[in-house]
Amino acid sequence: MFEKFRPPLFLVTALGWLSASVLLGLYVWIAKEASLPTIPQLRVIHAHMALVGGVAQMIFGAMLTFIPPLLMVPFEEKKSRAFQYVLLNGGTLGILVGFGLSNLTVVGFAGAAVGLAFLMLFSDTLTMVRKSVQRTGLNLWFYGLAVLALFAGIGLAELIAFGAFQPDAMNLARLAHLHLNLMGFVTLTIVGTMHNLFPTVAGSRLYSDRLAIAAFAALPLGVAALVSGFVIAEPLFQVIAGVVLFVGVLCYGWNILRTWLAAETRLSLPVLHLLCATGWLVLTVGGGIFLSWNSRTDPPEFPTGTAHLMGYSHMALVGFILQTIMGALSHLLPVILTLNRVKSQKKRRPYLDSLTAMVEQGKWIQLAALNLGTAGMIGWGLSAGLFGLRADPTVITLWVSASLLLIGLGLFAGKVGRLLASRPPTE
Repeated sequence: MFEKFRPPLFLVTALGWLSASVLLGLYVWIAKEASLPTIPQLRVIHAHMALVGGVAQMIFGAMLTFIPPLLMVPFEEKKSRAFQYVLLNGGTLGILVGFGLSNLTVVGFAGAAVGLAFLMLFSDTLTMVRKSVQRTGLNLWFYGLAVLALFAGIGLAELIAFGAFQPDAMNLARLAHLHLNLMGFVTLTIVGTMHNLFPTVAGSRLYSDRLAIAAFAALPLGVAALVSGFVIAEPLFQVIAGVVLFVGVLCYGWNILRTWLAAETRLSLPVLHLLCATGWLVLTVGGGIFLSWNSRTDPPEFPTGTAHLMGYSHMALVGFILQTIMGALSHLLPVILTLNRVKSQKKRRPYLDSLTAMVEQGKWIQLAALNLGTAGMIGWGLSAGLFGLRADPTVITLWVSASLLLIGLGLFAGKVGRLLASRPPTE
């Protein structure tokens, strides 16, 4: 399968990195309470394992899948993507090793390898754009700005790795790097994809093209203003940028909600995952505005600690990004596997139906576990601030949230394994 159809190799490998990062994150989270052995570098290793090996590679595979149809270019893969695959995964491994050894030079060179893989994909895309007779759609404008944000984020990371910033400016540079990659690259890519993917999965039309254009106008502007606010170290400017971002995500979220209300398949698992992820995005941006507003005074009016920031960041990473990926894969994997494994048009529908039924099994347990587990992480941060890390409510919230997340992720991973192992019936 993977030799003939390359995007699934990137998607499944990315899922492997994400699963490993989730397990590592749960270990770090639980070790904080259970006094298990750990090192400070595990947190940054966990984050980059998820974002580079998982999310970035997932987006790379998705772009390989979506860009040719969007451009309506008759594209047949004639060259191997093995080099990009090695760049992405070797670069991810190098980043993790570099952080583990506290060697930022290794991190810098490994990050450049990841950037090169995307640069090669960007070059191929420009070639397809020149050959396309189709007018460039809004999705590709989202992708184009997302990739520019990625290159800017990688460039900033290279400057950090090779010591271009003074120590007092390092934290702000890291925040700018993080938001360029998360809000600029990941969020713009997801929003651009969802304007096509969500109506397709839900069996409906996008509610409003005007709202899509409004989101396209507000989100990049908000990201640029937010990064500028970090550069000049001005919290109130960051609040204004957050409001612009919030307007963009509200336009996007309302568009998705109204599309869902008119959908034929409102309650399918992929649709519900994507809908919930959209809700978590709105909450994340709203939470970011509060944090920026709160940091305008020194000390902050409402004291925030590591637990609060962990709960907030995972609202984005688990609630929005991971659940979007799960929703997209729940729809795409059955379709890709059916097209690749069944050559007869007549036999494809029964096989696709069987894979779809496999995905839908236990969906309410999976959805409830993931969303309640994500909410529990936020509750854990709030409880730690109110009662302390060792207090009974905080410890109970920790273990309940961890258990729920493991149940939801375990159900999803099991379904992916069953999908990959399934074979169509022979005559």
